[in-house]
Amino acid sequence: MTATLPSSSVTGSLGVPHLKRLWAAAQAARSGLAARLHDEARLDRQVLDALGLGLHQTWDHLMDKAPTFEDFEAWVVATAGWPDRRCVERLRAAVAGAPPPDDARSWLESVQASPAVLTDDDLAFWETHGYVVLRQAVCEEVRRNVEQVIYAHVEATPDDRESWYRRGGRHRIMVELIQHPALEAARRSPRIHKAFAQLWNTADLWISADRCGFHPPQRADHPFPGPDLHWDVNFAQPLSFETQGILYLTDTPAEQGALTLVPGFHKRLPDWLAALPPGADPQQQDLHSLGSMPVAAGAGDMVIWHAWLPHGSRPNLGERPRVVQYINMMPSTFAVA
Repeated sequence: MTATLPSSSVTGSLGVPHLKRLWAAAQAARSGLAARLHDEARLDRQVLDALGLGLHQTWDHLMDKAPTFEDFEAWVVATAGWPDRRCVERLRAAVAGAPPPDDARSWLESVQASPAVLTDDDLAFWETHGYVVLRQAVCEEVRRNVEQVIYAHVEATPDDRESWYRRGGRHRIMVELIQHPALEAARRSPRIHKAFAQLWNTADLWISADRCGFHPPQRADHPFPGPDLHWDVNFAQPLSFETQGILYLTDTPAEQGALTLVPGFHKRLPDWLAALPPGADPQQQDLHSLGSMPVAAGAGDMVIWHAWLPHGSRPNLGERPRVVQYINMMPSTFAVA
């Protein structure tokens, strides 16, 4: 059976488009009903990004708690605060297929007209290798604030080595920290927005509400937890251009668990996929054999990469934790449902 969902234009007390449709899809999924004929994960993500909510964070809440829509809206406010009026108006315009409201358009036009932060050499490197390092993506105050917030969240301090491992058996790199003013300040960095605008050829982008990472040096009781090389793309759908980004909050040499990529593979992926044996899972191949390499960078630098590159963490064989924030931007994906 297939559930009938409300249109994306239907709103509740918060006036946020698509939110009720997302809630109804979760209700249907809990009941074992098919709810949508096509993948709306990107659309869900855009709305939740605008609200400052994580996709997995929200979906887990909907599936675990099965709230009424009124309770769900209350959870949205309790978790991420009242929706910003300008973001809501911009979402409504996107649903209607209209240009952004005047204030949003003025802001986006100012970003588009601002000086480039990626040089011609940077852009040429991007075209060839599929990634680029944006130096000093955030100011020192913002970088320091985010680093401190992450350390506090994992109950660790920079100079207390034993505290780096207080998360006990939770040997994972991802930190489920999304809502915090310090993180939002980094997401709103003008240099980061401009870099993504240059890569997407538009400033009309939505900022992701994503998690952080804390990766201490591995030791006998704290082995490398992964994830190893992988993709975050859906191979069941036609491939489309996507970006991903990671902000280094500490100096990160190659041996300190630096982000690892297969440079240039964005040019090879379609042919490589076509050459795989029938039924082979791309994610289960020896991806390191394709030419993986770590990307070292300094505190406050950001690595942006083409999502077609295999990427992942690597064992931290250094002396300090790798501390990062994940930030991405993408254009609107709205098509009225």
